[in-house]
Amino acid sequence: MLWLDKIKVGFEGNMANTRGAAVRYESVQKSYDGESLVVKNLNLDIPPGEFLTMLGPSGSGKTTCLMMLAGFEPATHGEIYLNDRPINNVPPHKRGIGMVFQNYALFPHMTVAENLAFPLQVRKVPKAEQAQKVRRALEMVELGAFGNRRPAQLSGGQQQRVAVARALVFDPELVLMDEPLGALDKQLREQMQYEIKHIHENLGVTVVYVTHDQTEALTMSDRVAVFNDGVIQQLSTPDDLYEDPKNSFVAQFIGENNKLDGKVVEVNGKSCLVELEDGTRLKADKVNVESVGDRTTISLRPERVEFDTHDAMDNIVNGRVEELIYLGDHIRVRMNVAGNDEFIAKVRNRGEKRKIHVGDTVPVGWSLNDCKALDPVS
Repeated sequence: MLWLDKIKVGFEGNMANTRGAAVRYESVQKSYDGESLVVKNLNLDIPPGEFLTMLGPSGSGKTTCLMMLAGFEPATHGEIYLNDRPINNVPPHKRGIGMVFQNYALFPHMTVAENLAFPLQVRKVPKAEQAQKVRRALEMVELGAFGNRRPAQLSGGQQQRVAVARALVFDPELVLMDEPLGALDKQLREQMQYEIKHIHENLGVTVVYVTHDQTEALTMSDRVAVFNDGVIQQLSTPDDLYEDPKNSFVAQFIGENNKLDGKVVEVNGKSCLVELEDGTRLKADKVNVESVGDRTTISLRPERVEFDTHDAMDNIVNGRVEELIYLGDHIRVRMNVAGNDEFIAKVRNRGEKRKIHVGDTVPVGWSLNDCKALDPVS
């Protein structure tokens, strides 16, 4: 039995049928110096059982939001609620929240079993019950034989599993994870993404996850809140976030993206015509522009660019091939399109003989629905 299946079996009597805790941020602000706000008037509802990721660059306010929910940082203004109960004045150890940190935060002088028993001791769980819960948690993450080892004697992946088990051992309704996979190598990090996702699906706990890694956010989350400058720029499901970015920051931060600068010269309902700086005109989805004359940056995903053009396409332009990079499942093509020599297209690898070569000038095309007219990138 896989350790994920053991988690489901081990907890089904306590948590598998619960829906987790509801979280609400109400007009929450945070300042460290009394002048500049790190978090600006945050209003956010997280329903029971949701996996919500706070995603953003360093300094965007996402970790501060998590630390305020955990109780490690006080809110400067506003209130945070857990199951409709205000918790601003509740100390961290009385909030009943499980935590997983990037560095795992395991006590080096304690054994694995002692690390898992610690949150139970704080909650004054009887010793006999402590032993039972620790044993169950270790078996669930397939570390039953590692209880007497210290953290330094474990691999990074094993330490991560101990950290996850410790966050769950006291049956919390809410688990917070702060960059928990940042210290792992790429292969193990990807494996743990799926394992944590399955833990959430099996247990039904509410998870609030913080990362700057867009792939983690898209892979694991029910919804993603994209932060920048202390403000949520967009709160959406992963597919909506990728397919329908609401501004240029989100478009540039989530996935790879081509950007073409220009101005709106015509508006037709939900679409518009944009003239680029070299005079090229493109039809685009009117997302974040209003009227003729507005400056805009067009967002276009590389995988939506097609080389097999036809008359029904909304946009067809010529591009000069500058570079071809073989990446296994696809060929990355860097081109000069409309004066932009960093225009990227992705060609699926079908095992055929390569039809395009460096130096070729070829037509490329795409739909106006894949071409988003957003606010101008400065």
